[in-house]
Amino acid sequence: MSSYLADVPADVLARAAKIRLAVFDVDGTLTDGRLWYGEDGHEAKIFHVHDGLGLKLLQNNGIQVAILSARISHPVALRAEELDIAHVYQGQNDKRACLHELLDALKLAPDQAAFVGDDLPDLPAMSIVGLAVAVANAHPWIAERAHWQTRRSGGMGAAREVADLLLIAQGRADAERERWR
Repeated sequence: MSSYLADVPADVLARAAKIRLAVFDVDGTLTDGRLWYGEDGHEAKIFHVHDGLGLKLLQNNGIQVAILSARISHPVALRAEELDIAHVYQGQNDKRACLHELLDALKLAPDQAAFVGDDLPDLPAMSIVGLAVAVANAHPWIAERAHWQTRRSGGMGAAREVADLLLIAQGRADAERERWR
């Protein structure tokens, strides 16, 4: 393994090696957490291209991707469609219940799932998964409950960092890097 993510603890790598479903919160995780409204009342969101490629890399390597958000946002639906993300759950105030339903539908155990979040609404879902990840700018109450915390902030490459961790832990990173040479 290269020096990139070389300092990840062995227990986190072991957890990451089991992951078959990566679930991401949106605001503060796939975005920087700021809410943008135009004069006409329409919402805008900014997504990082590195994160998008990371989500595609996961899908290309057999790891399913899901979006799970308490808010409802048309830009999220557009971004999910662009990335071919089939599992998109918006307006979910009980993220734990939604995640349990998704795991049941996919016939996966909780330890085969990762959840990436940044604030209190994410904690119930984080508490049941095999790998709970907090982004670098997560609220401290969330960071202290995570198995691992990214170096990059939400909306600034944190999702890509999670994708890279999963690929490294599952022995797929080198082949993916070679594919792009």
